[in-house]
Amino acid sequence: MRRQEIAEQVATLAGPIALRLGLEVVGVELVGAERRPILRVLIDRGVGAGVEDCARFSEALSRELDLYDLFRDRYTLEVASPGLDRALHRPADFARFSGRAVAITTVEPIDGQRRFRGRLLGLVNGLVDVRLDDGREIRLGHEQIAQARLVVDEAELRQDLKRSRATGKGPADRPGMGTGTPHAPGAGSTATHMRLGVSGE
Repeated sequence: MRRQEIAEQVATLAGPIALRLGLEVVGVELVGAERRPILRVLIDRGVGAGVEDCARFSEALSRELDLYDLFRDRYTLEVASPGLDRALHRPADFARFSGRAVAITTVEPIDGQRRFRGRLLGLVNGLVDVRLDDGREIRLGHEQIAQARLVVDEAELRQDLKRSRATGKGPADRPGMGTGTPHAPGAGSTATHMRLGVSGE
């Protein structure tokens, strides 16, 4: 079974688990060596997923994966919340982070340029709308985007910190933070251990 097919099956299994825990799955990928791959699952929630969210989700997903024979060899399950410079993959991501600074690389050059930075304006008729730093405005189809990532803005970071303090979230609970925890596989599992924390994406 190809890696993409495994990732898609894991995403199908992970979605309902995340929903039960008040989370959402924002990315699944299988990376690393063929005989010791890393199954990386990114989760999030409206105010950001913390370490405890990652731990609960990883435990539930591990139990579910024990029931399916998706991996021939041992693997590592890595559950993380996206970092501050998180990648944007789905149309919903571009709508959710409207107003944030973003860096986009296109598949093909547009007016001789592939890399763009600006302010994300959301979706307009299904197209990603961005006001560039030079004042121009461009709209891109999802298929035109090779990579899109939020840009860390110090002013926005201070605002996020104020909001987190207002809601009583301490530093250890903020998104993008975590810790490593040994994971004992179940009888039918081939997982070696679980990693919690920021994904390298």
